[in-house]
Amino acid sequence: MSRFAGRDKSLHDKKPRTGVLLVNLGTPEAPTAGALRKYLREFLSDPRVVEIPRLIWMIILHGIILRVRPAKSAKLYESIWTEQGSPLMVISQQQKDKVAQKLAQDCDQPIDVALAMRYGQPSISNALNEFQQQGIDNIVVMPLYPQYAGPTTGSVFDAVVDTIKPWRWIPSLHFVGSYHQNEKYIKALAASVKEHISAHGKPEKLVLSYHGMPKLFHTQGDPYYCFCALTTRALAKELGLAEDDFVMTFQSRFGKAEWLKPYTDVTLEELAQSGVKHVAIMSPAFSADCLETLEELVEENKEVFIDAGGETYHYIPCLNDRDDHIEAIVDMIKPYTIRP
Repeated sequence: MSRFAGRDKSLHDKKPRTGVLLVNLGTPEAPTAGALRKYLREFLSDPRVVEIPRLIWMIILHGIILRVRPAKSAKLYESIWTEQGSPLMVISQQQKDKVAQKLAQDCDQPIDVALAMRYGQPSISNALNEFQQQGIDNIVVMPLYPQYAGPTTGSVFDAVVDTIKPWRWIPSLHFVGSYHQNEKYIKALAASVKEHISAHGKPEKLVLSYHGMPKLFHTQGDPYYCFCALTTRALAKELGLAEDDFVMTFQSRFGKAEWLKPYTDVTLEELAQSGVKHVAIMSPAFSADCLETLEELVEENKEVFIDAGGETYHYIPCLNDRDDHIEAIVDMIKPYTIRP
């Protein structure tokens, strides 16, 4: 029997169809130790995420981490969980619905839009296989990570290829690898900062906190750090900020290895100790609010700043389903949806 998968029906009389797949990182199905264990097992088993030799890492993962960390992480997730469920999932669904509506308005041909998570559900494989059964022959994959990184965007690409590799008919495939300097994305970030300043006043320091990464990944060629710096520079220029008005930092480090610096928590402590009383913090690396923003930035890092002598600490939300953010996403997708 052939290892190549076909479609259920002949498509010789079908009209060309385009499918858009929006992808984010993922979330546990519930704020419980069991759900976290399942989610973390998939996430931390990805060789893009942890580059330790497999045998050694599997012993550590299953022998130590998955026995200890799920319960701790469940408590953190419980603190941000809503009646609708995981904030990341709720916001991602809102983004997907708005992108679909906007594409329907702007495009002459129907566009199918689906949402997937790299880890957990809905899965990339299920979404793509459904596209295949629907006869979609032009696929646009949009990872919602503004700055390319191997553990995020690169891992999405791996999952996409693993899914379509067995297909007998490979569709046209367009992959948005990074949008760290996209003009509309930068303007949307700037607009969110301006709105915040209008409501709360200008902070002494704007902290741009990006998700961290082991320094080793950077030294081995991952462009993530450079892309974060380019986003920071573009945003500062759009806002007309001076060098002393802002700082770029990295959060969410894990383990004992050195990660990209400066660290967000250490920087906030140092700012407060140096006499800075008012900061605003945002994370341009996240397209939707999630545990790393709603718990780590809103709660943990505020406590660090206040305890060190700071007085006013504000979090500027992710772009989420803002109209200007949706417009930026659709603007990047549309060129790949044009069919003859």
